Amino acid sequence: MSRRLRPDERALWDQVAKSATPLHEKPRLEDVLPPIQDAPKSKVKPADIAPVRLKPFDIGSKAKTDTRVPKPAKDAPKMDAKSFARLRKGRLDPEGRIDLHGMTTSEAHPELVNFVLRSHQKGRRLILVITGKGDGPGATAGPLPYHRGILRRQVPHWLQQAPIGNLILQTTPASPKHGGDGALYVYLRKHRTR
Repeated sequence: MSRRLRPDERALWDQVAKSATPLHEKPRLEDVLPPIQDAPKSKVKPADIAPVRLKPFDIGSKAKTDTRVPKPAKDAPKMDAKSFARLRKGRLDPEGRIDLHGMTTSEAHPELVNFVLRSHQKGRRLILVITGKGDGPGATAGPLPYHRGILRRQVPHWLQQAPIGNLILQTTPASPKHGGDGALYVYLRKHRTR
């Protein structure tokens, strides 16, 4: 907590402040920015500019256009619709799976990145990432709320970030057959060999 200085303390402080030398000299604005020059005079006169005529807007017009902007679907497929429908129904079997359930975020993140990179390198297209459901019974045990399921919340963000975000074509929750809400299908882009 600060307090106001008494007059004798203020006089002492002013004396010390005058004798102090700064560690780093602050650059002056004149030294950093080039000098301001006046803008060149325009040769165009206001009378030379043609006036703009606006058409009045007719509210009662019969020819109405649809101005509604379509909202993008929450989980719009980036892959072909037929494969996406089979994926959502659990009819495609994952070619690889990683179980992050029970890991900490510092353990799970590098494991996930390495798994996705290896899977893409091997030419796999569909992998299953198991995060666990979290927030089950006992999530509020004790006086303070305890949030479980951190991987369930973090993994979708990690899948969008570098270095693996550009390798992923589609991410969607898994069907109950493959873990439901506690797992994600990750559909990878085709691996191109050079």
